[in-house]
Formats: sequence, structure tokens, C-alpha cells
Amino acid sequence: MQKYFISFFFGSLALHPERVLVATGQVGKEPYICVWDSYTVQTVSVLKDVHTHGIACLAFDLDGQRLVSVGLDSKNTVCVWDWRKGKLLSMAPGHTDRIFDISWDLYQPNKLVSCGVKHIKFWSLCGNSLTPKRGVFGKTGDLQTILCLACARDEVTYSGALNGDIYVWKGINLVRTIQGAHAAGIFSMNACEEGFATGGRDGCVRLWDLNFKPITVIDLRETDQGYKGLSVRSVCWRGDHILVGTQDSEIFEIVVHERNKPFLIMQGHCEGELWALAVHPTKPLAMTGSDDRSVRIWSLIDHALIARCNMEEPIRCAAVSTDGIHLALGMKDGSFTVLRVRDMTEVVHIKDRKEAIHELKYSPDGNFLAVGSNDSSVDIYGVVQRYKKVGECIGSLSFITHMDWSSDSKYLQTNDGNGKRLFYRMPSGKEVTNKEELKGIQWASWTCVSGLEVNGIWPKYSDINDINSVDANFIGQVMVTADDYGIVKLFRYPCLRKGAKFKKYLGHSAHVTNVRWSHDHQWVVSIGGADHSVFQWKFVPDRKLKDTLHIAPQESLVDSNSDESDSDQSDVPELDSEIEQETQITYRRQVYKEDLPQLKEQCKEKRKSAASKRRERAPGNSIRLHFVHGYRGYDCRSNLFYTQTGEIVYHVAAVGVVYNCQQNTQRFYLGHDDDILCLAIHPLKDYVATGQVGRDSSIHIWDTETIKPLSVLKGYHQYGVCAVDFSADGKRLASVGIDDNHTIVLWDWKKGEKLSAVSGRKKKDLLLWVWFYTSCTIVPSRCLMTCFWSEPGGGLIGRKGCIGALGRTDTMMCAVYGWTEEMAFSGTSTGDVCIWRDVFLIKTVKAHDGPVFSMHALEKGFVTGGKDGVVALWDDTFERCLKTYAIKRAALAPGSKGLLLEDNPSIRAISLGHGHILVGTKNGEILEVDKSGPITLLVQGHMEGEVWGLATHPHLPICATVSDDKTLRIWDLSPSHCMLAVRKLKKGGRCCCFSPDGKALAVGLNDGSFLIVNADTLEDLVSFQHRKDVISEIRFSPGAGKYLAVASCDNFVDIYNVMSSKRVGICKGASSYITHMDWDIRGKLLQVNTGAKEQLFFEAPRGKKQTIPSLEVEKIGWASWTSVLGSCCEGIWPIIGEVTDVTASCLTSDSKVLATGDDFGFVKLFRYPAKVSNFQLGKFDLCGADTSLMLWTYEMEGHRDSRQCDSEESDLDSEEDGGYDSDVTRENEINYTIKALSTNIRPMFGIKPHLQQKEPTLDERQGVVRPPVSRALPQPEKLQTNNVGKKKRPIEDLILELAFGYRGKDCRNNVHYLNDGADVIYHTASIGILYNVATGSQSFYQEHNDDILCLTVNQHPKFTNIVATGQVGDSADMSATAPSIHVWDAMNKQTLSVLRCYHSKGVCSVSFSATGKLLLSVGLDPEHTITIWKWQEGAKIASRAGHNQRIFVAEFRPDSDTQFVSVGVKHVRFWTLAGRALLSKKGLLSSIEDARMQTMLSVAFGANNLTFTGTISGDVCVWKDHVLIRIVAKAHNGPVFTMYTTLRDGLIVTGGKERPSKEGGAVKLWDQELKRCRAFRLETGQMTDCVRSVCRGKGKILVGTRNAEIIEVGEKNAACNILINGHMDGPIWGLATHPSRDFFLSAAEDGTVRLWDIAEKKMLNKVSLGHAARTVCYSPEGDMVAIGMKNGEFIILLVTSLKIWGKKRDRRSAIQDIRFSPDSRYLAVGSSENAVDFYDLTLGPTLNRISYCKDIPSFVIQMDFSADSSYLQVSTGSYKRQVYEVPSGKQLVDQAVIDRITWATWTSVLGDEVIGIWSRHAEKADVNCACVSHSGINLVTGDDFGMVKLFDFPCPEKFAKHKRFLGHSAHLTNIRFTSGDRYVVSAGGDDCSLFVWKCVHMPH
Repeated sequence: MQKYFISFFFGSLALHPERVLVATGQVGKEPYICVWDSYTVQTVSVLKDVHTHGIACLAFDLDGQRLVSVGLDSKNTVCVWDWRKGKLLSMAPGHTDRIFDISWDLYQPNKLVSCGVKHIKFWSLCGNSLTPKRGVFGKTGDLQTILCLACARDEVTYSGALNGDIYVWKGINLVRTIQGAHAAGIFSMNACEEGFATGGRDGCVRLWDLNFKPITVIDLRETDQGYKGLSVRSVCWRGDHILVGTQDSEIFEIVVHERNKPFLIMQGHCEGELWALAVHPTKPLAMTGSDDRSVRIWSLIDHALIARCNMEEPIRCAAVSTDGIHLALGMKDGSFTVLRVRDMTEVVHIKDRKEAIHELKYSPDGNFLAVGSNDSSVDIYGVVQRYKKVGECIGSLSFITHMDWSSDSKYLQTNDGNGKRLFYRMPSGKEVTNKEELKGIQWASWTCVSGLEVNGIWPKYSDINDINSVDANFIGQVMVTADDYGIVKLFRYPCLRKGAKFKKYLGHSAHVTNVRWSHDHQWVVSIGGADHSVFQWKFVPDRKLKDTLHIAPQESLVDSNSDESDSDQSDVPELDSEIEQETQITYRRQVYKEDLPQLKEQCKEKRKSAASKRRERAPGNSIRLHFVHGYRGYDCRSNLFYTQTGEIVYHVAAVGVVYNCQQNTQRFYLGHDDDILCLAIHPLKDYVATGQVGRDSSIHIWDTETIKPLSVLKGYHQYGVCAVDFSADGKRLASVGIDDNHTIVLWDWKKGEKLSAVSGRKKKDLLLWVWFYTSCTIVPSRCLMTCFWSEPGGGLIGRKGCIGALGRTDTMMCAVYGWTEEMAFSGTSTGDVCIWRDVFLIKTVKAHDGPVFSMHALEKGFVTGGKDGVVALWDDTFERCLKTYAIKRAALAPGSKGLLLEDNPSIRAISLGHGHILVGTKNGEILEVDKSGPITLLVQGHMEGEVWGLATHPHLPICATVSDDKTLRIWDLSPSHCMLAVRKLKKGGRCCCFSPDGKALAVGLNDGSFLIVNADTLEDLVSFQHRKDVISEIRFSPGAGKYLAVASCDNFVDIYNVMSSKRVGICKGASSYITHMDWDIRGKLLQVNTGAKEQLFFEAPRGKKQTIPSLEVEKIGWASWTSVLGSCCEGIWPIIGEVTDVTASCLTSDSKVLATGDDFGFVKLFRYPAKVSNFQLGKFDLCGADTSLMLWTYEMEGHRDSRQCDSEESDLDSEEDGGYDSDVTRENEINYTIKALSTNIRPMFGIKPHLQQKEPTLDERQGVVRPPVSRALPQPEKLQTNNVGKKKRPIEDLILELAFGYRGKDCRNNVHYLNDGADVIYHTASIGILYNVATGSQSFYQEHNDDILCLTVNQHPKFTNIVATGQVGDSADMSATAPSIHVWDAMNKQTLSVLRCYHSKGVCSVSFSATGKLLLSVGLDPEHTITIWKWQEGAKIASRAGHNQRIFVAEFRPDSDTQFVSVGVKHVRFWTLAGRALLSKKGLLSSIEDARMQTMLSVAFGANNLTFTGTISGDVCVWKDHVLIRIVAKAHNGPVFTMYTTLRDGLIVTGGKERPSKEGGAVKLWDQELKRCRAFRLETGQMTDCVRSVCRGKGKILVGTRNAEIIEVGEKNAACNILINGHMDGPIWGLATHPSRDFFLSAAEDGTVRLWDIAEKKMLNKVSLGHAARTVCYSPEGDMVAIGMKNGEFIILLVTSLKIWGKKRDRRSAIQDIRFSPDSRYLAVGSSENAVDFYDLTLGPTLNRISYCKDIPSFVIQMDFSADSSYLQVSTGSYKRQVYEVPSGKQLVDQAVIDRITWATWTSVLGDEVIGIWSRHAEKADVNCACVSHSGINLVTGDDFGMVKLFDFPCPEKFAKHKRFLGHSAHLTNIRFTSGDRYVVSAGGDDCSLFVWKCVHMPH
């Protein structure tokens, strides 16, 4: 018995360690992985959205929690999943070539091995990063393709190779090979308790014990079932059973003691296509034939293969004769063969055609066989006459595809490739064209795809020929089809109309080539073309379906993933108008709020021109949202709820409103930035979820009490979220998007994680209702569909509702779950309620006239509301209706304020609680219905369309609005906030205006008419219609209100005399429609704005056009100002006027403040007049097409400080950012180099040494063959060695011992105390350094592969000594060069987590949260992304673009896990982590006079939400929440680079850039409020101190400076102790080691030469030279030092007194190398001027040049003297090495002489002896320096990639073997051995650091 899991074509499969769950991966464009249970065949989890093209291999880890998958994409991506959650833990590019196998190391956690084409890789998983190490084949085996692998204990891995060998790996090295384990490639390897099993292409299975000693071999080719060419593709060994899968689709089981009798479990066709299928007429047998030339007969009862026979040719079709004796097979070569079924012997073989036979059929009476071929003809053969040809049908123009006989065997119908259907008379083959003759024919079978009876199998509007096969079951009146998409469909037969309904079944991968009913119509057999499989389906007739419903609903017979079709039915009900509207609303915007930042960027360019005028401040006044009239009911449903406290929560526009009915007040959630579309309430009624419109729209979950956001979910829905709902336990939230697929997403909202997502259907989801029982089913309802969703693991699985025979599918409008798990109820568009059990429709009940819009479940029943305006209460089974309430004006309670717009409004939302029913209507009203009947009106607003008209009463607190919903409404603005009057209009309105006495109200309508009504009763006084187009503005003249000006979109303004009701004037001359009008105080002058941005003036009453200069305009007293043009209000327009439009403005009565509204929905406040462009403004969101009316209270300047409002500053930054500072600029503009991309540091040219052609020697040219034993002198040593007596020991390893250097010049906040001040942690280059203060010893963290930029220490006691460091990196492709953050333990240097991140370029700031569990990182990418991680799991929680300019620091508040602050260039932001989203507020400056946004550099924190930020000007800003409350002016004289908050006492340390003075200091200690401070001076002797990092321990302050010093300052005595020194600017070019002691000298670009002591681990001395130094050298005795400078000068110092012995400048360009000769006589000075100068030191300190070397081809790099001081070798910048005589300077060209020179030192990177140091990857970068050890056996080099390499010397072979040591940044400049080869010192270029490596010598 088999059970099937039906998904798609599997590419790979893995078994869970508990052996129940299986993971399978598929091939395809968007492939996914299913994890399913092999017993129940149910999907447990679906993993998708990462791989493309397909999934190559899968593997579970030991405990089955994680799954690894490899994709088939170009990078062969490797992914690790937490498959139960459906979460991607890590991904990395796998390899450039195919990967064949991957496996977890079952004996070590977090390790994996993968293998494939010519490689094997060993992976380790740490944090979220997978790091590979390539296996080293070495000399043990050939580099070749590895096909399979198995892991054993002790880091041993066995792998099977393509040539049949087994390779054994230990760690990453190949240790041995087992030759010839198989004769050909090993395809499969399987490990079990007893050992390993391997299977190969040679057909053998071999068993091995645990040490891979052979146990036995089973050769399957020799067994009973075996055949030649059998190839094993997969083996599995358990106990004494072995499973074997072969290339020919067989599965064998072998029992070990009967090894030559393998048992065949499963078999199928192999290669090629499978087309032939025939069914036996009387027995349950099926015959198949395929391109693999085999015919197989299968039993349909016990699913076994009965017989198999191989033919000569590929088989294309088959047929069985009616008596079941003969089997005919059509071949690909045009022949056909007839076999006896009984014994498979050949009866006849006939070849009449050239092309393939595609169809053959026996006639029902058994006399004839019709054979259709691809040469478009059918031949008829007589069966009885031994298959003699008796007729031929010619008539088709294309190849024959299908044939059917009539029941009386007299007619044949055919289909051909053109889709033609033709008829022939039998057996002659004459074509029948007479229609009448054909009418009565009964067909014996129906397999044709064209014809009237099967019209319905084709889609309505397509002519494609993709249905391969049909077979009709006349008895059951059904037929089955097979098509090219792998789908088997079931239709009714006959089906005459196109686009009929069907059920579809999945299972085949590609095309299904043939399908047939079995003889008794119980089964359907289908065969797949490319997947070679034969599927057998059981047919369940209709009547049985009904029986099974009652028996067992859980075994629902929606057997295999069946799906109804999506085609429309004939009997679809008519659509309700409202539903139609709602389905068609589009929420796409022309311009989204999210685009504002880009638009601002564009402003920056245009702003440069306008910057000359001084910008004004924003007004001191502000407005605050006070009351909102309106409720979004016209296109949203079920969006109105009671909260715990009995308040009402609903939404309108972009505001969530919490309304208190008792006090008639509203509170607002203003976190959304665009319209809210849906709202759901938590089961506990305290939290609310709201979803909004937007390009990447978000869902906010917020608390109705505090109005604070708890979580923001985003990242999955495009355009908007149209439905949300909480689960019953409140932990999960489901949401539906309004993207094209209506994606449904399930969230864990507290964590902000997406649990799973699935695309819904194409039509609009009108509502979604979630109810989680154990099965987590979700019912969304959609147009014409109901769909039930359940959620396994990471994927939602949807099953469509089975409507069955009970009803047609209506549009489902709402749904609710009943109180038993299986029951669900849904309301439809026709007013019915459907009742479902599981996925079956049980019954329907008529509930309303018109659609049922809303339902709500109670404990004992339901309440529904519909379009008919009736609320109905039902019992719990929808048996009877208990009570109905009609929403009518008459039912309004006596004290209810406001009015109903109409009786029986359409009900859109309904909710129960507190003894009331809450009802929301389409007209924007919210009503409360008491159980006893009276109705109270709570909220109302306009319905739909846009609200354009707004007028305020001249002296009462009321206003009037008119909108596209054809109503005019009067609102009370004072305490009651209700609608006083409403009147319906015949057309929608655009404008309205009160007369100056407030008695009359003029309203302009959309059809060009306007009317004047009584302001109290709203009855008509008079109306006119002179225009055709919309009336856009209407205004009474001031004073007596004598004239009325009416503006229209026809570009005219009409002036009417109000008293006489006549038109008295027309203003002409506007070139576009009129947008705004204002009168002057006298009522004489009219100001007009038009759509063409014109500002025109007309005189009343005749309408004569006037031109008034702009200066005069301001002087005229205007009665009102709503104009948006003119010089007075230039400033309200943004710089880019094309994008947003200011649509309205209004001036306050005292003419000081102007309020504006625009298309983005912002309300802005400006000072008036607003002259200069872009000035700062307070911003307030809301307005527009959301039909709501918002009231804002206006607060005068004095009252403002008492309550801070949530307004935002204007966005344009001020130009002045607080000044300029060179250090800040350097840090901001630095370009961090990445090692992998580094180029050479010296301007070398020419051909690299390893690419140069070697010149043949003289002997070789003359062809002299020297005798092997030469009598000549032995070759002398290459190098003079000093320890001749001892046995020389080669060096085998280098260990980093000391690092002198600290990265302070461009990094900050990177020095910290650990262990109460006993240790200091800091970094340089790519190593983290732990420095012990007492002993001065250092230990290192060396896992970073590129420069570290930032460092932070976890302050939480649970995570002591945990450090996080972030590094630079390449693009964010998650590969090994991507930027990453390492979290590690400072004491034992264990890596705890590696976070690969998407910050391209690098990570510039990291910070731990208060609990220590979260880590914050900031990137150097252009968006300066801010990311929050759970570092222990390596999971990214949230990420968001931070700012468009550099962010320097971001830090968590020390007491918070959710709040942090980021500072940067003109930037300070206060962030909150809500769920998985980051919300931010800009710092508000406006509360302090003349404050401007400066570049912020550092941040510290105080109690009560205080934040301190240090600026570039030396001030410190103090913020409360996000508002600036004071400025500590000039806390430092220069930029405040660093601040540190001490956690134990709250004191704050600041560090800045200052010149030392008596009272000031670069470090200051402040109290908690930053009021008092104490300064500390750093006694470093520099001109200015520049502090880059501070930290405070017990009584001590640790300071890191720009000059690479780390200093400890005592708080009591202010004493300074310098702990660490370093060069402050690089590169460090000069390096020299003392001839006898462990001292060394370094000389760098910073103009200092420093003397270091390795034993004492410190700097002994330093000399400042005033110029950059380039090179340095000790004399052979160690008593003198020569220093070469960048300006061409050189100096000789005496070591003892540091006095200058002599100095000289003979060259103008840099001295590159300087050398004393071994006899101390000569000094050689090599410079960039392609010269080497010789000086004779015996002539005294005058230093006269005695000679120089001529014709050096390029600048000098290195020089070495010979041991006898008579020769000098010079390496040059053109990759040439030359030898000169000393002191004459003549070049030595005789190679024989050169070969015999013994050198005193060797530092050259050129020469045949060192050709092996040049690597293959040196296209761009060079080897910069080298040094041979004093023993002459080893050689170390430094290169532009920052690597130190150790070679053997000499190394004349190219690409010699070596060891590498990482640590430096890019560019090593110099490297030397110390005396006695005890240490190697390397000098860095970019990192200004000196590393001391200890040499480990090989034991004797």
C-alpha cells in the first residue's frame, strides 16, 4: 500500500532523524521545500522565497531542528532553516559550480560538509553566518569531483569520488584514499550504526565497517533481477536490510543473508518520454510503453508489475484487442508490432510508414485495427487476415492525434494536430462529409479532444492545443482529461459549453501524456511524459460523496489537492452596487508619503540658489488635533469596537480614534502616515491593530489606553492592508494585502515575525476573519469564493469550500466561526447566511434583503447587519431570528445629538458589548443601539468622495461643509461636537460660504449651479445656474455682504448683487480654472488664484481686471487670505512645486499665522508674511479624500510649553551645521578599503616577476652539458649566517605576541575597561586586543578577516566580558567578504556569534541593549541602515534606513531594550523598536530660540528620558524625550567627539578636541544633569589634544586619542599614565631591528621615529623630526641610526645621546631605503630619483657623496650589501633587480659572478631565489617587502592584502607553498627578523600598527 504526498516535481529529499518526517525540494521558477509527515501525508511546513531554479540537496541535522538546503541557482546558495518556524537562519553562496551533496556533521554541532564539482567544503555555522573552508587535496589525491559524503566521529569525513575512489578527510585535509572502492563513480553513501554502505555506477553495493574496512560486496548485475548497465543511484542500510535505488527507476530491497535475491519493491520506466497506455478490456490490467523501449503490464489491484518485455524501438502508443488476446504497439520509426498478451511473443511486425505511429485502436467487433501515424494518414488492417492492409484514410493535413470507432465498427473519427475533426467510413477509409449521416452515430469510446460533446474541456477564450488526452466514462457520465501542465481534470460528459466546471488533481510534474479509464470504470490511469511515472486514481462517484459526508468529515474526499475550477458559472447572482464599488476602489497613489525623502533630496540641489535669503523660524504657535468628525464606512467594514473601558475605537483618514461617549472627547493614534483601511481588536479588548495604505504598508498594534504603539509589522504587503484579525488567543495576527494576489500573512505580532504567507486569489478579499482553534483555520471570504486556510509551519495551505449541490457560489461578504470548531458561518451578497462544516456547505438561511455586510458572534447566538439597514439577532444555529432593530430617525433616543442622514442606512460594521450593539453605517455614522430599542448617534461624517467645501460662521462656533456625497452639513465646533443639520443636494458640492451676518449660506455645486440657503433651516432662498462646470469657490463681500462672487472651473468669476439677486459683473482673463478668491475689506477688490498659478485682481462690481504691483498687495487690507500665491506666501511652497500641491490656506484674524493644507495630507503653520522659500514649519498630518472633518485647537505662543504637541519640524536642514572640523570631515568622508579589493601601494610598473621569461644562462645557450660531479668550488651560501656552530632549525609558525597601535584617527568609542579596570579592550587593524594593565601583556581576537571599525562591551552582568566588533566589507552578498559583526568572549576569545549583515561597505557603530540580548548596528551604506539583532540566535529583528548622511553613533538607552538614539551629520533621531519595526522621531529644536541642527557626534543619557548629544561646535544639547530643552554652550572648545554614561552613578564623561590650557581640558567629568564639570589635562605634549574615546572605571578614566595613545587618568590626582602608544599617521615605511638586542625602530609619515622594546612591551623613546620619515637603519654595531626623509634629506643620530651626528640633503624626492655596509664604512642612500648615493663615513660628519649608481631603471625599493661590502643589490619599481659594485657604482652584469655573491642581508622581493613569493592573485597588488631570517632558511613577506607569509628560502619554484598570517589591514609596508630570529616585526600601511610575531622553531 502506498500513500502519496502530492506537491510538485521533487529534486531532492531528506529524512528526519526520527524517521517520520520527510523534506522534499522541488524544481521550478519559485521552488519550495515541503516538510511532511510520512504517516499522515500531511504537510508540516513549507519553506520558500529564497531559492531560485530549484533545490539540489537537503539534509536535517542530528536533532532534526534545522534543515539545510542547496539551490540550483548560479551561486548554488546554501541555506539553513529553522523549518518548524519557516525561518531562514543563514544563507551563503555555496560554490561557483554544482553541489551534489551536503550533510550535517552528526558528531559536532553547527558544522556541515558540502561537495560537488571539483571541490569539498567544510562549513561552520555561527550566529547567522556560514563560513566555508575548502578541503585541501594536497598531494594525497587528485582534485576531482566529489559525488557523495558521510561524516564520522573525530572530524573524519568520507567522500565518494567520480573515479570510484573513497577520499578520507580529517578536519579539512585529505589524509588517505581508498583506491578503487568502485569501478566507476560512487553515487551514494549512507552511514548507520554498523558502518557505511556505498553504491556506484558499476552496479555494486559495498558495505564497510566504521573504520571503512570492507565487509562485503553485493553486485546487483549478477543477481536474478540484474541486467547489464544497472547503475546504483542511492543506498540505505539498516540492520540486515539494504534499500537500493537504480538509474532505471527501480527500488530493490536486499536482505543480507540472501544477497543474490534482491526483492523488487518499486519500478517504473526510465529515460525518454512515456506516451503509450492501454487498458485491458476485461481484466484490471494496464499496459504502458515508453521511449526506453520496454513494455510493461501492471496489475491495477495489487499495483505490481506483472510482465516486462524489451522491444527494438521506442514505443509511442498501445492498444489491446477487444478479446484481450493481442497487444498492438506503435513505434517511433513508423512500424507497429502485435504481441500476444499471455506470453509476450510477437505475432506480426509491419512497417508501412516512415514517421512515428501516434495512435492505434482496435474496432469494437475486433475485426480491424486502425493505425494513425505522423504522416497524417490512418491505415486500416484486417485482424483476421493476419493484419493485411485493407484501407487507408487520407484527408488530414497534419499528424493524427486521436481516433475513435463507432459502436457498430462502421465509422472512425479522427483528430489531427490542426485541431480538425474528420469522419471516415470503414473499412474502406472514405471520408464522410454529410452531416445527416453522422447524427445518429453511437461512439464506442471517446478519446477525441475536439467535438461538440467535449467543448467544455477547453477554456473559454483560448485556442491552444495543450490537452493531450481525453477518455469518457459513458456510464458515470464523466470524462477525464490530461494536459501539458501536469494536471488531471474531471468533467461531466457530455459538456457542451466552453469553460465548464471541473475538478483538478495534481501529481504529475510536467505534461501528462495519456489517461484512460479501467474496464470497470473504477480507476483512472494516467502517465507522465518526463516524469516516467504511472499514476492510478480511484474514482468516487457522486452518490458516494453524499454518503461519505455523514460518515467521516475528517477524511474529506477532496482527495488530492483537488481544486474547483475558477471559471464563472452560468448562474452567478447579480452584484450589489456597493460591493461592486468596494471591489473597484484602488488604493494606489500617484505619489506616496514614502517618496518624501527622495523628493527632499531633489530639493537640496534646487535649494542652493535660494539659500541667499535668511530663513525664518517656524511660528511659536501650534495647533493640536482636537476632534474628528467622520467614520470610514463607505469602503470598510467591521471596523468599530468597544474597548475594555467601554470607549469606542474606530478609524477615519490616517487616525485611529478612541472616543469616550460620556465625556464626548476623542484621543488619537497618529502613528500612521496614510489612510487606515482596517481595524481589529484584541480578544482582551485592550489592543487594536490597524492596517494602512502605502507602498510598503504597515500594520500598527497599539494600546487604546496609552495610545502607544506596541508593534509595527511591515515588509510584506504592497500598496496596503485591507483586512486584519487577531487569533482567539491573541498571540497571532492575520492580515490580507491589496496587492494583485491579495497575500495573506500570519504574524507573531509581539515579536514582529512573519510566521507564514501565501497569496490569496486574484479577486479582492473583502474581509478576513480569523479564529484559531488547534487547527488554526482562517476563513477569508472573497468574491465568488470561500477559502479555508490552515497553517502548518512556515506555509499557509488553503482549501476551497466545497459548495456541493446545495447552492451557487455567491460573493462572501463576512464570516464568523461558531462555537464548535468545525462550524463556520458566512454572509453573502444576496442576503443569505451560509453554514459550513469543515469545508462543506451544509445549508443557507435568508437573513436580509440585500447583502449581509457584518456579523458578530455572541455566546449564545449571532447578530447580523445588512444593506437594508436592519440589525438582526439570531440564535446559535441560525434557526430563528430573535429580534430585529431598524435604524430609523424615529427610533433615535430623545436626547441624542445630531441627525440621521436617511432611514435604514446600509450597515457596514457591528459589534457588541456593555449591553449595547454598536453599529457603523455607510454614511459615516456610528450609532449605539440599546437592547431595548432606542438608538443613540455617536459620531458622524461625510460618506465618500472628497470634502472640498468648508466655511466657518462669522461669529458662532459652527462650520458648514459640503462634499461629493451630495450633502450639506452644519457642525457644532464647541463642546457637543455634533452635526446640527444636514440637507441632501441634487449634486455634489465643492464650496460654501456664510454671509457676513451669518444668516445666509451660499453653496456652489458640481454642475455649475449654486444656491443660497437659510443658514438655520437650510431651506432654499435662491438658486442660479449660469455655468456648466464645477463651481470652485464662492465668497460674500465683507461688511454688509452686498456682493457674492462665484468662481467656476470655466475660468470665470461671476459677481451677483445679493439683494436684487441679479448678476452684475463677470471677471474675465483667467487662463485656467479658479482655485481661490479673497475680497479686500472695502468689498471693492477681488483677489483670484487660478490653476495656472496666476494671481489676478478684479474690481467689483463690474469685474474690470486690475494690475497691482506685489509690494502694494501686502498693504491692501484683505478681509480674508486664502490665496496660496503671491510674494506674501512664497515660503509655503516647497522647492519642488511640481510634486505636491498646496490646496488650501487660511490666515488667522490677527494676520500673524498662516495655516496651509496640501495634497500629501499635511496641515502646516507658517508666520505671515512668508517670504523666503522653504522655511521651517510645524507639520501636522491629515486631510483629503478621507471624508473626515478634523478640528485642531490653536494654541497661542505663551501657552505652548505646558504640553508638547506631536508636530514634526520641517524637513529641510539648515545650511549651517555648526562649523567645520578636519577630524570630523576625515571620519565622514573616509573611504574604507577592503583587503580583497586592495591595489598596490607603490606606483610599480612592468611585468611581475612570476610572469617574466627567464633568460637562459651562458652554458645553456652554448649547449654545454656539465658533468654531474663538478670539480669547481662548491657554490657559496646565498646569505651570510651568524649562528654557524648551531644546527639550524627552520621556523614553522608565527604567533602574534604584541601589537603597537590603536585605531583612533577615524574610529571612536572603542576603548573600554573590562574586569573592573584590570584589563583594557581596544582594536587596531583587524584584531581585537585585550591589554592587561598590570603586566602589559596582550591577547588577541583574530577571527575578523578585515578591518574592525567599531567595538562595544555588553554591560549586563549576565554577559560579562562579551564584546561586539564590526568590520568593513564588500557588498552585502552574505559571502565571506561581506561586512560582519562578531560577538565574542574577551577572556577566552571564543566567537559566540557572527552576524553577516547587509550594511554594504561596513559597520560603523554597534551597541548592546540594557538586557544585553539585542545588538544594534549602523552601516556605512548610502542609506546608513540601522539594524537590530538578537545576537545569540543570529536573527535580524528589524532594519531601517537611518539617514541620507553619515550616522556616527547609535546607542541604546542604558535602561531600555527598545529605545535608542542615533546621531550624525545634521541628524539626531530618537528611535523605538516596536515588534519588528523601527519608529523614529526627529529631534525638535524649535522650542529654543535660534537653535539649529548641527552635526552631532556623540550621545549620552540621563535619568527621566534625558539625552545629551555632543556637537561639532563644542556645545552639548540636552533633550527631554525628543525635544531640545537646553544647550550647554561650549562644553569643549572643539568638537565633542565622545561621551560616556557611567551606569553606577550616572556621571558623564565627555571628550573633545582642545588646546591644553590652565582651566580647560580635553576630558571633562560632569554631574548627572551636565551642570557642573571638572576638567582633566592630558600631558601628552601635543599642540592640541583630540580625544576620540572615553570610558570610566573605578576612580579612573580611560582615554583614547587621535594620536593613537591610550591614557589612564586618575580622578583624584588627575595623573596621566600612558598605557599604549602608536604612530598616529601611516604608512609606517621605515623599520629596523637592532643587531643584537630585541629592540626595533620605526619611522612613519607622522614625522616621528620611535624605539620599541619587545621584552618590556612598550615604547622606549620617540624623536619628532618635523618631516615625514621614510626609512631607518641601524649601523652594524648598533651605535648609530640613519634616517631617510620624504623630502630627500637624511640624518645620522648617535643612539646613546640621540644627538645628530650629521645630516645632508642631496636629493629632492623621498629617500626609499638607507643602508650601512657590513664593515661600517659606507652608507648607501637609495631615492625615488632612480639613484643610489654612496657616502664614506670614515671621512667624518661632513657626509660628502663619493659616487653614485647610474642607469637604475626606476625608483629604488630595497637595497642589500654583500657580506664583504663590495657589492650592492638594488630592487627597483620596474620589477628588475640589479647588482652594483661598491663604491664605484658600476653595474655588474656577469650572471656567473652574481650567482656566487654571499649577501649580508636579503630584503629584496625580486630575484630568482624568491620568485616563489609572488602569488597567482597579484594582478592588482604587490608583494611589498621581504626579509630572510638570519639563519638563511626562512623568508617572510608582506603584501598589499595585509598578509604576512612564511616561506622556505630560497624558493625558486613559482607559487611556492607557504603559511599565511592575517591581522594587518591592507598594505604591509615593511617586515624584519629581530636578532637571533626570535621575532618578526611587521609594519602596517593603513593601520599605522606594528605587529610583533613570535617565531616557533621546529624541534630538533
